[in-house]
Amino acid sequence: MAIRIKEVIKEKGTTVKDLAQKMGISNVGLSQHINGNPSVEVLERIATALDVPVTDLFEQPKSDTASLTCPHCGKSIEIGVK
Repeated sequence: MAIRIKEVIKEKGTTVKDLAQKMGISNVGLSQHINGNPSVEVLERIATALDVPVTDLFEQPKSDTASLTCPHCGKSIEIGVK
């Protein structure tokens, strides 16, 4: 599942610099989180600062089903997404 923080920042009409200032961290620190693998805590702080649910920071599934591969038998497992 892809993280789409940069897109949400644009959608909100703000900048990384403004968001970093609102969060009380450096531009470099926020950029590292955005381009790296942010923790759940950081994602929650970003979502709060942008006034969006955390789920908005992730790419939504293209359909209402998701597919996983069973690690034991290798078969595809279809899962309904709500």
